[in-house]
Amino acid sequence: MSALLGSDSWHGRIFDGRWIDSAGGAVDVVEPATGDVLGSVGVAAVTDVDRAARTAALAQPSWAARTGQDRAAVIRRAALALEDARDEVERWLIRESGSVPGKAAFEVGLVLAELWEAAALPTQPWGHLLPSSQEGRQSVARRVPLGVVGVISPWNFPLLLAMRAVAPALALGNAVVLKPDVHTTVSGGVVIAELFSRAGLPDGVLHVLTGDVDPGRALTENPDIAMISFTGSTAVGRIVGATAGRALKRVSLELGGNNALIVLDDADLDAASSAGAWGSFLHQGQVCMTAGRHIVLENVADEYLERLTRRASTLPVGDPNTSDVALGPLINARQLANVDRIVGETASAGAEIRTGGTHEGLFYRPTVLAGVTASMPAFREEIFGPVAPVTVVKDEAEAVAAANDSEYGLVAAIQTGSVDRGHLIADRIHAGMVHINDQTLNNDAYAPFGGFGASGNKVSFGSQSSWDEFTQWQWRTTRPTAQQFPF
Repeated sequence: MSALLGSDSWHGRIFDGRWIDSAGGAVDVVEPATGDVLGSVGVAAVTDVDRAARTAALAQPSWAARTGQDRAAVIRRAALALEDARDEVERWLIRESGSVPGKAAFEVGLVLAELWEAAALPTQPWGHLLPSSQEGRQSVARRVPLGVVGVISPWNFPLLLAMRAVAPALALGNAVVLKPDVHTTVSGGVVIAELFSRAGLPDGVLHVLTGDVDPGRALTENPDIAMISFTGSTAVGRIVGATAGRALKRVSLELGGNNALIVLDDADLDAASSAGAWGSFLHQGQVCMTAGRHIVLENVADEYLERLTRRASTLPVGDPNTSDVALGPLINARQLANVDRIVGETASAGAEIRTGGTHEGLFYRPTVLAGVTASMPAFREEIFGPVAPVTVVKDEAEAVAAANDSEYGLVAAIQTGSVDRGHLIADRIHAGMVHINDQTLNNDAYAPFGGFGASGNKVSFGSQSSWDEFTQWQWRTTRPTAQQFPF
């Protein structure tokens, strides 16, 4: 089969079932590790968004009217196309987003799972036969598509965090307008357009428009968009939520995290430090589920810090496309500057940099901070970089209080020698996901995914949630013949 992205038809363009010129011009696709230009993508203007939303609204009813088997077949063909193009897509993730090869392969595997789970949705039961309060009347509740779903996705896991909304929304009969981040439009947008084009999705049902603030605002405000599914920062999510709320449209917000990894005094410290290193340094810490705060009981803190520091200091950093490394580059200079600011301010406030805290270009060394207290920036802020802040506490009660001392509530992990002890602590943790004797970075396509507090407004993803997320209830009653009423 030919390469998925082998044609140059997508260069400098946007997608509406075919690649067309955009009113907003084009922007280069830049490899963060080298600064090399890998291609170009179209940038959507507000007029492009409005046209896409209108076209999608016209195309959606006929797509929804197809049988569930037909829609499921399209999703399955997209999965098969991704299987065929797996090596090519992984290479784009490595070069465009700075992923190391293992992370890229992991992401593609998760996307395949999302597609197969989505393909199972259209043939599931989609309603209830209800008791009737009146003799001779049939009463049913049925799920119907929302219409057009707007998906705004980020750059860190660009293919996964777009597809987990795009695939189930399409499977359940909606049209989709996808706005991927400009940093990763190829792996988070062009790939999706080409997969569904190859799978035979009808023209007009899927649109891919890259861009930043203006097209994102236009998508959120557009009256033809019934729902916004947004994944990104909490600050931007508050704006998206307020805008969608004024328009009385459904909104799903999967936002930031400042996640706690609790290490108890009966934990296997070698395993715990491995989990801590993986949780803080995978993809350079640029994941909402990153272990952002290591909360360790004082009688094992020194040994844990020693083991974590040893692991961090030996991790190789470099260009993942050409070298066998554990960490690649941060996505851009602004992200690096924010990470460096948090580390510097935390050290100035009294924390100790045990290892790291330096960078060459966009390559930031994995960093361990000791002596971090609740008032320091590395404890309070989402870092989104390869930094492991360690906070020491006296006992379980202090560990739970420290873990909950955050506006975020996405995920937590607990390392302990007693599963029962872990469950008792998990019961007291304010987070949408808790993993015992594991690390914070977990995702299954069929499991509910979402956080509490500033991490989001509900459980937004996972195939068990898809019917609630991307359809709405309609009550329908039927009488065999019309009847007279008192008036």
